[in-house]
Amino acid sequence: QVQLVESGGGLVQPGASLRLSCAATGRTFSSYTKGWFRQAPGKEREFVAGINWSGIIIDYADSVKGRFTTSRDNAKNTVYLQMNSLKPEDTAVYYCAASRRTGWPTKVSREYDYWGQGTQVTVSS
Repeated sequence: QVQLVESGGGLVQPGASLRLSCAATGRTFSSYTKGWFRQAPGKEREFVAGINWSGIIIDYADSVKGRFTTSRDNAKNTVYLQMNSLKPEDTAVYYCAASRRTGWPTKVSREYDYWGQGTQVTVSS
């Protein structure tokens, strides 16, 4: 069974950091583009970050540029999202996803083939 499992979410104060991990089981995703999305209550799911199979091509949403960093370890079948200087508006359920598409990481959620169950990130004082 193919699974993407996120971990690392939690409740933090503004300005704090969190590191999300997304581990894949059931198959290897070393050739897949990986993406991070988030969904806040009452809002649509939005793209956060994407990384191509080699880790060389990375893209971010404007709202997180300079604060978030994504990386991947293909040997561990795991992708990471380091989130620094967190703001209350970053509060959401964060999802990782895998796409068979190559090239520049797509920002379109329907172009991802596998999804994790999500992890809650809450930023509040």
